Amino acid sequence: MKILVTGTAGFIGFFVAKHLLERGDEVVGIDNINEYYSVKLKYARLKETGIEEKEIKYGKEIQSIKYKKYRFIKMALEDRDLLPKLFETEKFDKVIHLAAQAGVRYSIENPWAYIDSNIVGFTNILECCRFNKVQHLVYASSSSVYGENEKVPFSETDKVDNPISLYAATKKSNELMASCYSKLYDIPITGLRFFTVYGPWGRPDMAPMLFLKAIMEGKTIDVFNNGNLSRDFTYIDDIVKGVVRITDHISLKNNKGYRHEVYNIGCSSPVKLMDFIETLERVSCKKAQKVFKPMQQGDVYKTYADTSKLETEIGYKPKVQLLEGIEHLVEWWNGEGKAVV
Repeated sequence: MKILVTGTAGFIGFFVAKHLLERGDEVVGIDNINEYYSVKLKYARLKETGIEEKEIKYGKEIQSIKYKKYRFIKMALEDRDLLPKLFETEKFDKVIHLAAQAGVRYSIENPWAYIDSNIVGFTNILECCRFNKVQHLVYASSSSVYGENEKVPFSETDKVDNPISLYAATKKSNELMASCYSKLYDIPITGLRFFTVYGPWGRPDMAPMLFLKAIMEGKTIDVFNNGNLSRDFTYIDDIVKGVVRITDHISLKNNKGYRHEVYNIGCSSPVKLMDFIETLERVSCKKAQKVFKPMQQGDVYKTYADTSKLETEIGYKPKVQLLEGIEHLVEWWNGEGKAVV
């Protein structure tokens, strides 16, 4: 199976590519390696998959020195010249689209980055799949589409018409665009609503890594809404297994002619933010220096995934509990992590 994975210098894309390669798939990875957060970490992830930083140039294909079935190309999603050419040349069986401009609060500062990557770039992916007979497109949505939904747990059948950040709005737009393309062009497409992913090699702009780094370095951490928040923290291994299981499961056409499905992938066990910090303290044997602050613009009070659809239709349920996940995270930090974050 030849699979395109976008965002392979990113957190989830890095792990998904490794998983596919280790089970024997052929993978082509692309990423624009933008500077939204440290490129040092992105290059370190690529190095783990056998892609050397010194070889990377825009549009240049690089063969991994670790995996014979892995090639990487630095490329922007919105490149309407190179991306279609890549699809035409490679004839991908499936596409796992994980690249995007991430971050809720940054979308308030730099909205155009989200339009370019998440709207224009996603349209480019859809068009390439349309004209190259891709068997299945799987793409990353987000739990942020639920906005300030007061009903918990969040279900795929809930209304998601009131996002509270531009990032969330672009992800909701992706779902609408995907649904349209599945109907018009008979393309099997699946969207994945991820819930607060954490683990080794994780994003340094998200709370789990921000908190860990500050605690380990004896620095203060900002605790928003005075700690009165909860998140459905989901360990990276659970996310990756879910992504791959869903990629292997091609949706059938429903009674309205659509071949588009959306699934929550979360641990389905929300944790209070203060409990998360306490677990980090306990495992790291260090005390957090907390600075309590008011609620941030664009943030939500609680996330909680209903994963019954994932369990029923895919036969999969995330299972890594918080303590185990934090232990793996701290172990990684004490090894190679502190050198790259």
